[in-house]
Amino acid sequence: MMRARKFAIAALSTALILGSCAAPQTPATDDETSSAEVDHSGYVSGDGTVTIWAPADREDPVELTGETFDEDALDLAEWHGSVVVLNFWYAACPPCRAEAPDLKQVAEETAPEVQFLGVNSTDDPGTAAAFERTFEIPYPSLHDSRSQAVAAMQGKVALQAVPTTVVLDTDGRVAARVIGRVDAATLRTLIADIQAEST
Repeated sequence: MMRARKFAIAALSTALILGSCAAPQTPATDDETSSAEVDHSGYVSGDGTVTIWAPADREDPVELTGETFDEDALDLAEWHGSVVVLNFWYAACPPCRAEAPDLKQVAEETAPEVQFLGVNSTDDPGTAAAFERTFEIPYPSLHDSRSQAVAAMQGKVALQAVPTTVVLDTDGRVAARVIGRVDAATLRTLIADIQAEST
C-alpha cells in the first residue's frame, strides 16, 4: 500500500500555507474528483490539491516514449538524473491557459537542471503550436494522440483533471502531483524539495 501526504496549498503573499489532508490508499485509485468542478465547456477543473510521495513509497519509474509536436523523438529515460515536470494540458482549457505563464517562468528559472514536458492528448499540431506561441512555452509537448502518456501513468498516479502537473524524481518516479492549476511558488517548492533529496 502506498502512503501519500496531501497538502492543500494556497499562496499568501510570499509564503505557502500547507494544510494536511487525508492520505489516499494508492495513487492510482485515490479519488479526488469529488473536490473537482466540472465546467460546461467539458473539462474537469481540479482544486489545486497537491499530493507528495515519500521516496520509500514511490513506484517504479515512468516509462514513456513518443513524439513531440515538433516531430522529435522523446524518451523519458534519457532524462533520468534530472527532476522532470510533466504538465497535462490542452489549448481550450481555461486553467491551462491561466497557469501557462507560471510554467514558463519556472521552466526558464530551473533550466537546464530541470526538464519540462507538456503532454497533450486532445489538440492537433496546429492548435498546440498556436498555444505554445501565444504563451512562449520554452519546452516541448508530447503529441499524445493515442494517450500513451496517460497509459504510462496508470498504476503510478491518477489523472483526474486537466490540467494536472506531475513531478518525477531523478530516478523517473512519481514524486508529486498537482490536480488543477499549478502556481509558480508551489512548483518551485516541489522542485526544490525533490532536488534536495539527491544532495
